[in-house]
Amino acid sequence: MPKAAVPLNDTRIKALKPKAKRYSVSDGAGLTLEIMTSGAKIWRYRYTLHGDQQPVVTIGDYPAVGLQDARERRRRYAEVVAAGISPIADAKKDRGAAKTLNSVREFADYWYQAEIASKSESYRNTTRRQLDKDIFPAIGNKALSDVTAGDVLAICDRIKGRGSPQSALVTRNVIKRMYEYAVSRQLATINPAQQLVARFIATPQSRTRVLTPDEIGSVLRTVYASNMARPSKLALHLLVITMVRKSELIEAEWSEFDFDAGIWRIPAERMKKDREHWVHLSSQAVALFTELREMSHSARYVLPMRRGYGDDRPIAKSTLNAAVKAMNSDVQHFVIHDFRRTASTHLHEMGLSSDAIEKALAHSIKGIKGVYNRAEYAAERRKILQLWADFVDAQIEGGRKVVIGNFGKVA
Repeated sequence: MPKAAVPLNDTRIKALKPKAKRYSVSDGAGLTLEIMTSGAKIWRYRYTLHGDQQPVVTIGDYPAVGLQDARERRRRYAEVVAAGISPIADAKKDRGAAKTLNSVREFADYWYQAEIASKSESYRNTTRRQLDKDIFPAIGNKALSDVTAGDVLAICDRIKGRGSPQSALVTRNVIKRMYEYAVSRQLATINPAQQLVARFIATPQSRTRVLTPDEIGSVLRTVYASNMARPSKLALHLLVITMVRKSELIEAEWSEFDFDAGIWRIPAERMKKDREHWVHLSSQAVALFTELREMSHSARYVLPMRRGYGDDRPIAKSTLNAAVKAMNSDVQHFVIHDFRRTASTHLHEMGLSSDAIEKALAHSIKGIKGVYNRAEYAAERRKILQLWADFVDAQIEGGRKVVIGNFGKVA
């Protein structure tokens, strides 16, 4: 049985100190106190509705909302939930959301509950992190209408000074989206972040872009939480873990696969170097391809166009690019081809055989070692692709609550 939470008291609450990352302490029955890196302490209520875990409801700041008052609100919200209703509206009323939205912090909390709380967990966490870490300490107490473009620029410059230009851009985008909502509600007349051009904050470097482990997990969790078609979700996952080029997957035919042997033989005419290439499939890749085969209406193509779109042919080359662009992802400035560079970089950093990695990517190797042999480095390539799929799995597991695939962990 899970360990019961020890009820809080004021002495214990006052002793709670901020840490490098925000953390929560439970009072029991869904009531928690979240301690921010800034030192602020915020009451939250966690609950399930119709069997599903819901986004947390913000009760208010401590000590403005005392322990007993927080418990009383928790009790009332639990009664509302028991009746099958979300307590968000009651919580907004309790916080005086309709009347006290003057400061950035007050409005941001209202905006978060109204617009962000229903998004994916990755999106919620990123938004909350930017608010707590950089936005609130700088402008949280300022009136919503008093924030200027200079204030936003100062926040971005401070983040860039830490060596995180992409994070600076993400923070600017959070402020921009928040003010778009404020302007639409006639609570602000200008959007100070709109005046900062994105390319002057962070410039994309597509030729050298490598996704971090956290970004790999964030991208794939966003893929699976999006409304794109299931085959496109599986295809993007496969592009990450098989390390093949987009065209090689889009034009793949079922005749190329030997699932018993765990091999995908891509014919020479479809390869950039005009040489047959063998992909040694991980258990995850086999499971994803199997799911695609079960849902496919084509006996030939792995990724066929939808029914009613003409002859049996694969999806357009732009389909997956369009799906990625349409995602509401927190990860900035990446394209599908970056998946191959990302895999190569991380596998090299793991100390694995460079020659085997290059062969897995279907790159040519110069010198006598480059003499082509379809079985060359086979054992190492199989090990590398399984290790990479497991590594990607671990990044996805960082907080997913969406259906990824039917595979299990590999021993």
